[in-house]
Amino acid sequence: MSDRQKIKFPAKDSALRDDVHTLGSLVGEILRDQGGDRLLEVVEGDRVASIRRREGDPQAAVEMVVRTSDRPADEARDLIRAFSAWFQVVNLAEKVHRVRRRRTYDARSDRPQPGGIGDCLFRLKAAGLSVDAVLELLAGLTIYPVFTAHPTESTRRTTLRNHQRIAELLLERLDPSMTLTERRALTERIRFELTTGWQTQEYPRESLTVADEREHALFYLAEVIYRIVPVLYEEVEVWLERVYGLERAARPLPGVLRFGSWVGGDMDGNPDVHAKTIRETLHRQQRVIISTYYEECLELANKLTQSASRVGVTGGLDQRIDEYSLIVAPAHAITPARHDRMPYRVFLAQVAARLRATYDGRPNGYDDAAGFLRDLELVEKSLRENRGLHAGLFLVKRLLRRARTFGFHLATLDIRQHVDVHDHVVGQGLGDASWATRPGAERVRILAEAIDRDRGPVGALDAVGRRSLAVFETILQGRAKYGERAVGDYIVSGVRGPEDLLSTLLLARWANITDKDTGQVPLDLVPEFEGHQALERAGDILRETCAEPMYLAHLESRGRRQTVLTGQSECNKECGIAAARFAVYQSQASLVGAAGHAGVELEILHGRGGTASRGGGPIEMLVQSSPPGSIRGTLRATEQGEVVNNNYGLHWIALRTFEQAMHAVMRAMAGRKDAPVDVAAHLEVMTHVTAASRDCYRALVFGTPRFEDYFRAVTPVDVIERMQIGSRPASRPGMTGIEALRPVCWVFAWTQSRHTLPGWYGIGSGLEQAAAALGPARLAQAWSAWPFFTHFINDVEMQLLRTDFSIASLYDDLAPAALAPLAERIRAEYELSSRWIVWLKGEVDLLDDEPRMQRSALLRSPYLDPMHYMQVDLLRRWRATDRRDPALFAALLASISGIAQGLQATG
Repeated sequence: MSDRQKIKFPAKDSALRDDVHTLGSLVGEILRDQGGDRLLEVVEGDRVASIRRREGDPQAAVEMVVRTSDRPADEARDLIRAFSAWFQVVNLAEKVHRVRRRRTYDARSDRPQPGGIGDCLFRLKAAGLSVDAVLELLAGLTIYPVFTAHPTESTRRTTLRNHQRIAELLLERLDPSMTLTERRALTERIRFELTTGWQTQEYPRESLTVADEREHALFYLAEVIYRIVPVLYEEVEVWLERVYGLERAARPLPGVLRFGSWVGGDMDGNPDVHAKTIRETLHRQQRVIISTYYEECLELANKLTQSASRVGVTGGLDQRIDEYSLIVAPAHAITPARHDRMPYRVFLAQVAARLRATYDGRPNGYDDAAGFLRDLELVEKSLRENRGLHAGLFLVKRLLRRARTFGFHLATLDIRQHVDVHDHVVGQGLGDASWATRPGAERVRILAEAIDRDRGPVGALDAVGRRSLAVFETILQGRAKYGERAVGDYIVSGVRGPEDLLSTLLLARWANITDKDTGQVPLDLVPEFEGHQALERAGDILRETCAEPMYLAHLESRGRRQTVLTGQSECNKECGIAAARFAVYQSQASLVGAAGHAGVELEILHGRGGTASRGGGPIEMLVQSSPPGSIRGTLRATEQGEVVNNNYGLHWIALRTFEQAMHAVMRAMAGRKDAPVDVAAHLEVMTHVTAASRDCYRALVFGTPRFEDYFRAVTPVDVIERMQIGSRPASRPGMTGIEALRPVCWVFAWTQSRHTLPGWYGIGSGLEQAAAALGPARLAQAWSAWPFFTHFINDVEMQLLRTDFSIASLYDDLAPAALAPLAERIRAEYELSSRWIVWLKGEVDLLDDEPRMQRSALLRSPYLDPMHYMQVDLLRRWRATDRRDPALFAALLASISGIAQGLQATG
């Protein structure tokens, strides 16, 4: 019996199997309809040959090469799109199944869904926490996702909406009362969405702009998250009542959700982002959220039709209606003269009219979100006091919760810039051509003196300098126009020492944005630590910075709060996953110590990419793996790439994401009752693993002649660099080689070729050296007792499972024969890493403890493999044309997208 024949679906997943079968059949029918019998026959032939190859048929491997070689570019593209279409519906079916499983738990009264709000509250109660203690935890809790642009994943909004509609239709199929006719009609609607999706171009013809990236983020914020935010609070209220008996209206819940964005404010390496794009982004975000409020207010106006003759309203609401009748006169027309006066309907129409005036920039609009909130609170109060508990209060409370969350800004826009730009501008302003090369201590002294004496620039600034100062001016203007929360922190990337934060303060002063009362810059500065050296020195840098009188005075004016950004992407590319993961852990521990020593309240912004090698993974794992004291109620983390779609692509999936984050942080805040972990006893294990794995990784990537040649030959990095998706270039300007390539493109390229090298290389050598030095039992103890090490090993295991040398060897054949020893060396390390992981976890095969993941990999392979075969053939032919054939390139783009869909991973 083959591995595929051994696959068994547990009863709880039978509905998923049925959905996949139904959607797969529909995709097949659509392929025949759109491409003819020939297209479907070739797809089926590739799939069957792929299955036979996976089952060990030696002729099938040869057949796959013959079948996929030298196909016309247009045919290859259609075939790749066919397999990609299957993965799109399977990915959707899996999301819908997650919603189905959630509903199954909700229908049961005996047990809440693990990882959800109810599960959290039951555990907290069992641990002895009172309802007052839980409410206190909620008051100190903030879940703060930050959406960032992504250079290799930007699914069109048309496609995203298409997927939303298909998911909603799949959920409708759950209704057992549907008639046969209704079910057939629903199937036709799904067929329509799939067919229009097939007929839609995957990528735009021109490179995406910052505006396009902004619209991508706005889709999730305004069309998905906006709808689900109040539902989260309702879930908390329901479970507080069920677990603690607290009536839902007894106490208002504090706000726990905030949203941020870098899209339109991240200038690091992107010359297309500047003061103008910041202004455009703030303006666009306001227009989107006000337009959304406007539509909801009109909807409410049509629902709250109570007549004044039947029910009263508060005097405050009556008075406001009269006031507004003078400034928004057309609103009274919403109540026909033949009807009794409808105060709620009239007032909400007046509110909508004011929102429209705000949107248009006309007189009589709202000055800020506070005025809008006051009007909604008037409606809420009137309904409470006039028998409106079941006559509209629920809907008004939902709008109130949204307005309190999103204000008139929708998401807080952070600004980000690299220290090299600041050095350039400061050097010009100080008239010092050698500024960037001066020792850090000397620069600190000069900067501190310039800040203390409030010295302005002595030299003329070039275009870069003028644009840099304009950004600081725009920040204050944006806050004044769109609200204090419209613009957030100023993130400084590439920080090397206190001088880099002091230089930012000086530039802000040159832009003349100091507060009139305090004389300080009203802006929170966030140092970013990502490279290995920066992470190693993070605690020392924070300690030294807080010791600088000029910066300490700035912190005093900001409430002695300091945010720092830690990420592992750069460090992973430099040193491998073990060194990167441990460097982030140690840096956060040292930052906690430095902040405590300085008497500063620390908040960590977690920089996370889509894959484990860039810090991705379930949010609860991030919380559990963090050092003590690093998460104190606020969980702020970047979200990008395919993770955004996976976590926020559907309303109920977004809700589950927020629930899991709340569960993890609240339990961490409360303190677990598990046996305390002696972290110090396990640090030595990770120290040995890190040192040996780093040496192994760097010896390969940076110490092996022609390794870059091998990398460029065996991965489609040359296609990725030319993809017209993100507005940011794939490589950093002024740099060359692997060092110049952005980490997301580095990881994406290795993922496409199935080497997945950044996610595991060096781990086998690291574990072997640690076992030799400390004994295997020490590794086993760390695995079983230390959450950081447990999750780290699990993440590596997942990357090893995604690695497939039966496919990677096809890409290896693209490299010159002289580089073959590199492929053998990588494979040897893979075998060593796999042996140690399965031994450590007591498994026979990778992920034996996760049969669902194993099953998914087996089921997806027959649809992934043909795309890999075609991609390799297309790469060979495209490169033979000196990378100039547009038809081959278009087919390669389709293959990149299709493989990413199948693996559910980019970078």
